[in-house]
Amino acid sequence: MTVLPLRSIGRAASIDEVFTRMESITGALPAGDGIAAFTRLYLAVTEAVRAAATADDFEDAAAVRWLDVVFANLFFEAVDAASAGRPIPRAWAPIFAAREHKDILPLQFALAGMNAHINRDLPVALVETCAQGRIELEDGSAQHRDFLKVNALLAETEEQAKRGLLEGFEAILDVALGNLDDILAMWDVERAREAAWTNAQALWAVRDQPSLSAEFLLALDRMVGLASRGLLVPADSLLQKLGRKLLGSG
Repeated sequence: MTVLPLRSIGRAASIDEVFTRMESITGALPAGDGIAAFTRLYLAVTEAVRAAATADDFEDAAAVRWLDVVFANLFFEAVDAASAGRPIPRAWAPIFAAREHKDILPLQFALAGMNAHINRDLPVALVETCAQGRIELEDGSAQHRDFLKVNALLAETEEQAKRGLLEGFEAILDVALGNLDDILAMWDVERAREAAWTNAQALWAVRDQPSLSAEFLLALDRMVGLASRGLLVPADSLLQKLGRKLLGSG
């Protein structure tokens, strides 16, 4: 695994510190780096949540902001571990291992990062946030209603950010794979967050049973890692498909 050319990021204590750390990542890495591609998307969606929380669009804005901090710290922990050559969660391993691969599109890295972060890290962050705030992780609660509000907000912001990551590749992908909108729809943030809430409730139910909780998280980590690998198929296979189409054989 390549060591990231970064100093230790460390844990953030506020949403402003989250932004500072994300900007340090994007500023230190070349634009084509897979971690930089994911972080650019992450910055865009976090900014949307911060703006909504500042505007008091949530019932419990403080909990929303703190969840963002706890959530981001799990990514920063993965960055620090990779930078130091320490083991990282299996969900993140394929992205860090392939981050310098020139045949993987920035969008692929961004989607694989969202897969790892939402499907693996978000359940952990939800449990930690609720435990710290002595909040029950329940359907229909103020926190759950706020969680659902974020879904629509992220879906809109993420769609715009994904198109930015595809800049320069739109024509190639339209010819190679068909409708570009279908490509953009390969990742559904709302469905992923719904699954994350359900997995968080499962972790919450066994939070007082450390061994069972660890086994559940390990199984989830492995499953998400497999999905990350699937999202990082090198783009040369796409170009081969494009060549067959142009020659009339595909």
